Amino acid sequence: MVCAAALALTAGSAQAQDEGAFVTFQALKPEVALEAAVAAMEYCRGEGYQVGVAVVDRFGTMQAFVRDRFAGAHVEETARRKAWTSVSFRTDTLALGELTAPGTIFSGIRDLSEPLALGGGVPIEAAGSLVAGIGVSGAPGPDLDDACAREGIAAIEEQLMGF
Repeated sequence: MVCAAALALTAGSAQAQDEGAFVTFQALKPEVALEAAVAAMEYCRGEGYQVGVAVVDRFGTMQAFVRDRFAGAHVEETARRKAWTSVSFRTDTLALGELTAPGTIFSGIRDLSEPLALGGGVPIEAAGSLVAGIGVSGAPGPDLDDACAREGIAAIEEQLMGF
């Protein structure tokens, strides 16, 4: 009887939350976004790559961007689009590249103007919630861009655990 009452109360409060006019969410502070971007860039530099790194919030809006001194001019756009794509599709862009390969059911995604299904974009999650995305461009392969992005996330991992 007590269990049934507790379940009814819990279900009622969940419905009340769903019926409200507002939602709450978590997003990285710009300082933490910048920390992740710099860490990814420095990791790439240590590997011998000149890259640009973008961090976007959970909605795809740029929070931080860094570009190493010899990185190509294209890295700003490609890093931002990779980060944007990772939050928009809630998956890393290396995996999305495979999912959207020509001849697959999702190949039409490549015809959209903004998504970039090329490795180097990784969503940043905390406690199962999407909080940001990071994109790296300029390493000599999308798998290397992906590795650099993941190093950027690793650099802020402890801060993500407090969520």
